[in-house]
Amino acid sequence: MEERIRKQLAFSLEIDKEKNIFRQTHLSGHGRNENDAEHAWHMAIMAYLFREYANEEVDIAKVMLMCLIHDIVEIDAGDTYAYDEEGLKTQKEREDRAKERIFSLLPEDQKTELIGLFDEFEAYQSAESKYAHAMDNLQPILLNNSNEGGDWREHGVTSHTVYGRQRKTKLGSEKLFEVVDQIIQENVRKGNLPE
Repeated sequence: MEERIRKQLAFSLEIDKEKNIFRQTHLSGHGRNENDAEHAWHMAIMAYLFREYANEEVDIAKVMLMCLIHDIVEIDAGDTYAYDEEGLKTQKEREDRAKERIFSLLPEDQKTELIGLFDEFEAYQSAESKYAHAMDNLQPILLNNSNEGGDWREHGVTSHTVYGRQRKTKLGSEKLFEVVDQIIQENVRKGNLPE
């Protein structure tokens, strides 16, 4: 077997482990915790569906690939809950180590390409990364809303904390931030998100 395809197959098998990284967010209908691969797939489809609401024109294929790879590093680094202040302090360091190990399984050109895409997503500067982050914020809020705010209540999350994360959504999509704002306000009224 050629070295290049052997490396691509090794990477393909390694990323299967993303299916075993469970998030705090539950599937709609009060289902089990979702895994990272489901989250990434869901984000990628949503990015395509809502692309007309991006603040700027985006390369949708690039956005979708960002969505699909952004949590691969959690195979090693683990999932860091969006509202876990302690975990967030070490997240970048853990993810940088994981990024190097996991993407190094690939041939050098693909490693460079995917690390560049991952770093672009993390930098939050390009139109594509801002829009991809809007999906990363919108997807769990949709699930949480469908479950009557159960994950927020379980972790004692406040509306102030949710707004702190969701304000960045408007950098990628003003329109989708309006939707997020309505969801947050509805959950405040229902008592799912104390102020």
